[in-house]
Amino acid sequence: MTSLDLKNWLKIDQATLSVIIYQPILAIIFALFLSALTMYVTGVDLPTIGKSYLALLDGAVGSTYALSESLTAAAPLILAGLGIAVGFRAGLFNIGAEGQMLIGGMAAVLAGTHFSGLSSVFHLPFSLLAGALGGAMWGLIAGWLRAKSGAHEVITTIMLNFIALRIVDYLLRNPYFQKPGRQDPISKTVFDSASLPRLLEWLEPNLRVHAGIFLVVLMVILIYWLLFKTTIGFEFRATGANPEAAKYAGIKPAFTIIAVMAVAGGLAGLAGANQILGVLGRASPGFTAGLGFEAIAVALLGRAHPGGVLVAGLLFGALVAGGRQMQVEAGVSIDLITIIQSLIIVFIAAPLLVRDISPKFLKGLIK
Repeated sequence: MTSLDLKNWLKIDQATLSVIIYQPILAIIFALFLSALTMYVTGVDLPTIGKSYLALLDGAVGSTYALSESLTAAAPLILAGLGIAVGFRAGLFNIGAEGQMLIGGMAAVLAGTHFSGLSSVFHLPFSLLAGALGGAMWGLIAGWLRAKSGAHEVITTIMLNFIALRIVDYLLRNPYFQKPGRQDPISKTVFDSASLPRLLEWLEPNLRVHAGIFLVVLMVILIYWLLFKTTIGFEFRATGANPEAAKYAGIKPAFTIIAVMAVAGGLAGLAGANQILGVLGRASPGFTAGLGFEAIAVALLGRAHPGGVLVAGLLFGALVAGGRQMQVEAGVSIDLITIIQSLIIVFIAAPLLVRDISPKFLKGLIK
């Protein structure tokens, strides 16, 4: 296969390279520069700024533990980001990944805390499937409302986030979910047979990276195949590019909207199940900790391309893991990570700004 054939197979041309590679890289560079400038004008001296960025890098990739934490933080962001990216491709703005993660996570708790004695060969896939189905059901509600009543998915998914949050609060005080002997809203602990095994526990007990990372890679490949190699994926993209033309071409818009939101919700539900079965082991109020909203930034940075979402998720995971060490070693607030993430998104959303402030020899890379 020649390089040209590979580009054609991957659907990559110069404009795509600009969107998913060159512009994000420049956005990251500019965001780091402005973040350093922000620290400087607020009284942080240059040596401390340098020390904080070195600590950020070291905490992200500087050791086995750092890599483990980066991958652990990235996994749910990539899964939920893939769901949001699928929606973007179909012209839908899914703000409901947080709620879909909550419902998917609770479905995984339900499956993972019952059926004792079931072999892990069946129990773990069953629990993951329960999480995906829970999230898909929650996404399908928004899709059905959009298809049948025209209710905008931004509004419905935001409202469904709040509903999901309160459903979790209610379920965690239900004896079917609540841990026996506890008065606070804490769920039962999932059985070992339903837990995602830690990959490096034999090397060091506190290395948290788990088998969910293989699920992430599988989903990236699967969603790429779905979007670019299947008829239904073409229908998703055609609907997003031009809904009226897609309708005249025979594509059923109602079915497409419902299917897209179900797929998006299923991926976010998997992200919630990943957290329960791989990291937390049980559910508590707000156990998703806003990851569903961070996943929106991941999907934007990845330009709704599965490969881009993978890279963006790894970057954001590295920022989260590195930010902890930066705070400890350099004494810089962890809020700086939020500033960096926000600036990256600002530059991603303004490609002309990136091109205008780039050096002359780089301007041609930004389309």
